Amino acid sequence: MNSETPVPAPAPRALIQRWESASVDTVWLRPGDWYTPAADALVESLEARLDTAPAAYRLGQARSAAGVGITEAIDDMAVLFKAAGYESAPIRSIRSLCEGWTTGTVPPLDAPVMTDAESGLGTAEYLSQRLAEVYGTAARFEHVVNETHALVMVDVSVESTDPWQRIARNAATGAALRGAYGEGHPMARLSDGLYAVLVERGETLGAGLATLRGELGERAVAMKVDSLMRQPPRVWIESLPGTHAYACELMESLQR
Repeated sequence: MNSETPVPAPAPRALIQRWESASVDTVWLRPGDWYTPAADALVESLEARLDTAPAAYRLGQARSAAGVGITEAIDDMAVLFKAAGYESAPIRSIRSLCEGWTTGTVPPLDAPVMTDAESGLGTAEYLSQRLAEVYGTAARFEHVVNETHALVMVDVSVESTDPWQRIARNAATGAALRGAYGEGHPMARLSDGLYAVLVERGETLGAGLATLRGELGERAVAMKVDSLMRQPPRVWIESLPGTHAYACELMESLQR
């Protein structure tokens, strides 16, 4: 079955209940904040065989306003289409969801931003702070940071002026990095398509790179963004300099 040929779907209320239950069981992080009237609107459009893009746009706005990350929002909408008997969500509706999510995002005015909304990873400022901790610990115990840590760099960038393509690319890559290294691991989006992960040197470094490449490929296909990402993604190890100040300069140079 492809995305254009659905099987007979259940009634709207039954479908939205199936959607919520499946989403909470698989991709949704906080069950109590799943429901929004925009979800009803999307189900109604789907059941009536109407264009679901406008309703997906409103759902994106609602998810963003509720503080839901773009990856979680995309995964959640994919659950709906699978529950309705489709192989996957239409790319037009995914695009509209991303566009709505972007317009619904209101950045903080004063506090420094430490989380990148599109990828769900840290920002360059966040990674700089984590690096300061590493250099501080190394100084106390007389370690050499270059020997204990490194940056794993990932570049998936391609030329694009379309905001939804940027969002989808960053969301997929962020999910791949978390899948490879785990939630809470020091990692950041430095610029569009460029990411860095702070890792410890050791025997598992090579295995981590292999896992990362696999996650990047799987996420790109699952979220239908393989054509929006550099193929194959460029993954390399960047050695850290002797001081935190130089490490910050290194990150700035890599963003150019």
